[in-house]
Amino acid sequence: MSTIFFGITTVLLYFWVSFRLGVRLFRNQATATNKRLPIVVGMAAVTLHGLVVSATLLTADGFNFSFFSAVSLLTWLISLLVLLTAIIKPVENIGIIIFPLAAIAAALSLLFPDNTLHLNDAKVGLDIHILISILAFSFLNIAAIQAILLAIQNRQLRHRHPGGFIRSLPPLQTMEQLLFQMINLGFALQTLSLISGFVFLDDMFAQHMVHKTVLAIIAWLVFATLIWGRWRFGWRGSTAIRWTLGGFASLLLAYFGSKMVLELVLR
Repeated sequence: MSTIFFGITTVLLYFWVSFRLGVRLFRNQATATNKRLPIVVGMAAVTLHGLVVSATLLTADGFNFSFFSAVSLLTWLISLLVLLTAIIKPVENIGIIIFPLAAIAAALSLLFPDNTLHLNDAKVGLDIHILISILAFSFLNIAAIQAILLAIQNRQLRHRHPGGFIRSLPPLQTMEQLLFQMINLGFALQTLSLISGFVFLDDMFAQHMVHKTVLAIIAWLVFATLIWGRWRFGWRGSTAIRWTLGGFASLLLAYFGSKMVLELVLR
C-alpha cells in the first residue's frame, strides 16, 4: 500500500514540476527564486521515485530487470542527474521532457509488475558493468534532450523569432558547451561500459546479446566521430545536433529495442 501511495505522489510531483518549469519557461521568468522551488519539489519526487524503484527492483529472487522496471530505474537516475546538475548549471528546463517520462515509467512499473527476469547470482564485475552502462545511457540521454532544445533555439534564432521560450534558455554558446560536456562524460562512461562488457561477460555476442552489442558499438563510433569532428573541424550547430541524436537513437535501440521485442512482443 505504501508503495502505491509513493507512486501516486511521485507522479503528481513530477507533473507539477514539469508544468511549473513550462510556465516559467514560456513566461520568461527564469530567476534564481523561481528555479529553487522546482528543484526542491523535484528532489522530493526523485526521493519517492527511488523508493518505488527499490520496491520494484529488489525482490526476494534477486534484481528484477524486466522492461518497465529497467525504464523506471533509468528515468529515476536521469531525473536525479538533471536536478543535481541544475544546482550549478542552467539545465533544469530539460525536466520539462524528463519528468513526465519518469512519472509514466514509475506508474507503469507498478501497474505491470513483471518478475520474470532476475539476477540473483550476479558477479561483482557484472554489477559494475550494469552500473556503468546505466550511467552512460543517462548522461547521453540528457545530451540528446539538450540537443533537441538546442535545435529549437537554433531554428527560432535563424528565423528571427526569439520569443519568451528562447529568452528563457541560456545563450547558444552556453547550450553547446553544456551539450558537449554531457557527451564527453557519457562517451567516457560508454567506453568503460564496452570494456567492462568484454572483460566481465562470458560472451557479449551470445544469443539475444548480439543486437545490443553491435548497436552499442555503432553508437560509440558515432559519438567518437562527433567528438573528433568537434576537436578537428569545430563541428557545432546542426551538425552536432544530428550526430548526437543519431548516436543516441542507436544507443536507445541497443538498450531497449531488443529488450522490448523479447519481453513485450515475443514474451
